Amino acid sequence: MTPDLAGRGVVVTGAGRGIGEAYAKAFAAAGARVVVNDLDADAVTAVATSLGDDVFAVPGDASSEEGVAALVASARDHLGEIDVYCANAGVARGGTEAVAERAWDVSWNVNVMAHVRAAKLLVPEWVERGSGTFVATVSAAGLLSIPGAAPYAVTKHAAYAFAEWLSMTYGDKGVRVHAVCPQGVRTDMLRNSGTSGRALMEADAVDPDDVARDLFLAMEQERFLVLPHPEVAQMYAHRASDPDRWLTGMRRLAGGLPGSVLGAD
Repeated sequence: MTPDLAGRGVVVTGAGRGIGEAYAKAFAAAGARVVVNDLDADAVTAVATSLGDDVFAVPGDASSEEGVAALVASARDHLGEIDVYCANAGVARGGTEAVAERAWDVSWNVNVMAHVRAAKLLVPEWVERGSGTFVATVSAAGLLSIPGAAPYAVTKHAAYAFAEWLSMTYGDKGVRVHAVCPQGVRTDMLRNSGTSGRALMEADAVDPDDVARDLFLAMEQERFLVLPHPEVAQMYAHRASDPDRWLTGMRRLAGGLPGSVLGAD
């Protein structure tokens, strides 16, 4: 099923490739007017060009306070109103608590504060008019954690928590929130995740278009949690019901991996 998106104004960050590009394609096919954003200006411009006259490229930073403000202002110029904002841009930094401070800083800004900063600019208008949709591309790691990648695991937990908070705070005021939590997705992030990352996620990986399809189904059903890998729900329940057993299993999993997961720079 496809939600009624004809003529709606949509922003998708991290849309130069992967899940973001798939979101943009799906929204455009549904008749929405779409602003696509990415740090890679060439990639996001190519996506916009391929999707037609109602898709506009706005390259730039979607994480800093100034960058988010510029993106939202430009999107409003193109679209008038922003009806759906997909906070999809993300970074994957691996390593332990000892990883360089820059890895933590970048992870917090891109994976968490980009969402906070966008919501700060969008939510007041949405509450005033009684409608608006915030899509947070999180990760199954935000529900389950992931070995060998402390900055990624911690910030994805935070991104999920912020999406949950938005929903509980503004859900009765017309703001819909969706948290998208896939495991492996066939993107550059997975391909660049190293031997351990691929060992964890590659076998059951889905395509970006599958993630977009599941998001649209959740939007149609007004459902908060989007799980392209349905088995994550059972894992999440097990984690909550017996944390010690869960942690024992995660230690066993981590001990069997050949090295750290994701990049540590």
